[in-house]
Amino acid sequence: MAHAPVNRDSASLADFLQVLRLRQALIVFIVALVFATTAVVTWFMPKWYLATTKVRVEKPEGEVKLFQAQANTGYDPYFLQDQFKIMQSEKILYPVIARLNLGTELKSSFGTATAVPKAIVYRLLVDRMLRVESQRSSSLIEINVLAQDPELGARIANEIARTYSEDRIALATQDQREGLAKLDQERLAQERKVSAQRDAVEKLRKDLNISGVDLNARYSDMEIETLRQMQNSLIALRVDAIGRKTRWEQFRASLPEDRLSLVNTELIPDVNIQNLLQAYLVADQKVTTLKSRLGEAHPDLVAAIDSRAKIKEQLEAQLRGFQNALEMHYKEAQSRVEELERQLEQAKISQILSAREKMRPFEEATQKLDDEQRLLTTLKLTLRQREIDFQVPKKTIEILNTAEPARFPSRPSWPLNLTFAFLFGSVLSVGVALLLEYFDTSFRNVADVESRLKLPVLGVIPFQRDPLGAHSDDPADAEPYRVLHTNLNLGLKPGQPHALVLFSAGPGEGKSTTLHRLATLMGAVGERVVLIDSDLRRPTQHRLAGRSREPGLSDVLLGRVPLDEALQRGVQPGVDFLPSGGSPGFTLSLLHANRLRDLIATLRTRYDKIVFDSPPIIGVSDASVLASAVDGAMLLIQHRRNPQSMVVRAQQIVQGLNTPLLGVVLNQVPPHAGDDYGYYTQNYAYYSEHSGGKKSRQSRGASAKAEGDRLVLREPDKRG
Repeated sequence: MAHAPVNRDSASLADFLQVLRLRQALIVFIVALVFATTAVVTWFMPKWYLATTKVRVEKPEGEVKLFQAQANTGYDPYFLQDQFKIMQSEKILYPVIARLNLGTELKSSFGTATAVPKAIVYRLLVDRMLRVESQRSSSLIEINVLAQDPELGARIANEIARTYSEDRIALATQDQREGLAKLDQERLAQERKVSAQRDAVEKLRKDLNISGVDLNARYSDMEIETLRQMQNSLIALRVDAIGRKTRWEQFRASLPEDRLSLVNTELIPDVNIQNLLQAYLVADQKVTTLKSRLGEAHPDLVAAIDSRAKIKEQLEAQLRGFQNALEMHYKEAQSRVEELERQLEQAKISQILSAREKMRPFEEATQKLDDEQRLLTTLKLTLRQREIDFQVPKKTIEILNTAEPARFPSRPSWPLNLTFAFLFGSVLSVGVALLLEYFDTSFRNVADVESRLKLPVLGVIPFQRDPLGAHSDDPADAEPYRVLHTNLNLGLKPGQPHALVLFSAGPGEGKSTTLHRLATLMGAVGERVVLIDSDLRRPTQHRLAGRSREPGLSDVLLGRVPLDEALQRGVQPGVDFLPSGGSPGFTLSLLHANRLRDLIATLRTRYDKIVFDSPPIIGVSDASVLASAVDGAMLLIQHRRNPQSMVVRAQQIVQGLNTPLLGVVLNQVPPHAGDDYGYYTQNYAYYSEHSGGKKSRQSRGASAKAEGDRLVLREPDKRG
């Protein structure tokens, strides 16, 4: 009963595992090849050593104020992202390149005898050597440097941390330095004003001849008290105007790109501007993330860039508005000072017109000197306070460790590369196996053979490293040939001698060794057999039998040697042998077909089986002539060797000669080649000497001989 054909579209997990078992040698080879290639490449890859230093960075809190609790700014991811960019910027790396003379240190890496330009070294650092990382929700930043020289890598990492620390401290103290310088300038100017006013008072003293008047004397009348209050208010307004002027000039003098760093300080406490800055940082981070994954023309990236530009434009507009507001506040304060000065002058004029007109200029000069001295005292106190604040240590950055030269390279990573090689090799090998299986058009199983060729499978010969069985004394090794012999006899008419040929579609499929062992088995069970090597182009049977090649078939067909002289008798028990012969260039043609039939007729009177070893039927004309002269033919197919179309073409050639095709012999079928193949190979193995049975070799040999006797005894019954 023929098996149903296998549907490739209904593949299951079992089919997948079956393919892996069938192609396991290929899979192992590809995995080993990829693994070995990766190991060799990894061995010759340049070694990169990792040096790491850690720094703790805190967000600046703005101006330091004495006797006030400092607010905890907490973790700010946008601030850390900015620090990552700053560490990899020209502002930090260019000084590092200059201090370490990296242009000369790295010239060997570029294969040049001259120093490498600073810009190229910078790109090398950013693209390949420097990696700045941070753990989530942590203010710790790792500065990782990969270098082929471990000493150089450690020096670069330490120098980057040191340069960044100096830059952070300089940035933290820059605003205070500028404020201190401005206050010191105002102090010097005020000292000059006090000195000038003191000279004016002394001059009035001499002019009015009032040397005995106390300069610190105070008048209790209402007018003088009013003037004193107005003078005090004027001093306060002047101090406020100076402060507003300082903030406006400092903000106006700062560069547009530096103003963003002032937003989170007390210089710009505006909530809207701070919110816009946070939105701009989020948009900038989004653009950076999309650039690493998308192309420049991608709509999402273009939209993100446009959004960032709009936010930046709004932020710059807000900053310009803030600058205008500072100017307006300063001018407003200055206007108040001028107005109060005007009112004070009017009050002084009114006072001068009073009865005390003589003393009033001196009193005014004295009052003005007092005011200037108080203003000078206020400036000195403020300057001293700022100097003390400036001396308070700035703990916005801390270097936690010093990078040490690595003892072992971090790249290439042997575990990572070999693991990747194993995974890639496994995926590649499985893919190749499945691809080969998909494009494999050969017969996959017995069901494919029987359904496509409409021929029975006479025998399945498992894969054997020693097809002749010369080194095996296990009778079970001959079991496939016993099955083939039995099925062949059941398909032939009993009681008659038969001339048979075993052919294949292409060369090298193992028909010669299969026919040799089949003929040996036929002779062992009592049949009279003659084995004829009719592969005149590439004869093999004389080597398998260990006999001479000539004289042989070609000599007999040419009439040079009689048949009895060419026959080699007793090459195996019950088996005679007719080799191919030694006539060079001889081929079977239609001229020799009748002589071949006469030879077969002669041999029928002497032997039960006349078996021919045939050349491939496709591409060699000898096989067609031979097939037309015999009683039946057997088609041998080696497992997974030739496409189905080639085998079908060989079948069509034989059928066109009207030669009966008795069946198919499947050769060299590997273990686990398929379910229906497995039925044969497992049953064969059941009787092998490794199956664990208790029979000795002698008992198995005896049972095999008895089986052969039963076959011989059974055949006459079927002939009758």
